[in-house]
Amino acid sequence: QVQLVESGGGSVQAGGSLTLSCVCSGTFVNQNVMAWYRQAPGQERELVANMGPGGHSKVKPPVEGRFTVSRDDAKNTLYLQMNDLKPEDTAVYYCKLHQPPFGAFWGQGTQVTVSS
Repeated sequence: QVQLVESGGGSVQAGGSLTLSCVCSGTFVNQNVMAWYRQAPGQERELVANMGPGGHSKVKPPVEGRFTVSRDDAKNTLYLQMNDLKPEDTAVYYCKLHQPPFGAFWGQGTQVTVSS
């Protein structure tokens, strides 16, 4: 019933910017938690940023001050504004929706590649 589709990835030079979008479709309500994760080659998936239904957001220290997470509930879309990108940000970025009581749903991911 729920589908997440990420977009906006690409290849940029270090210091560049990208904006990722995640459009949510299907049967769900907006009282949920959405998040961005990323997974680099050979690495485990890691949390990048959370956005709760009340507007509470939290980004992880590696991207704090560079990334901003936001959501537009009217458009069922989660965003990740990525500034001052670094090579270590290279990863597949995934959108996650946690919708009680059904658990988590994931998108297919969008590739972000940052060249040094």
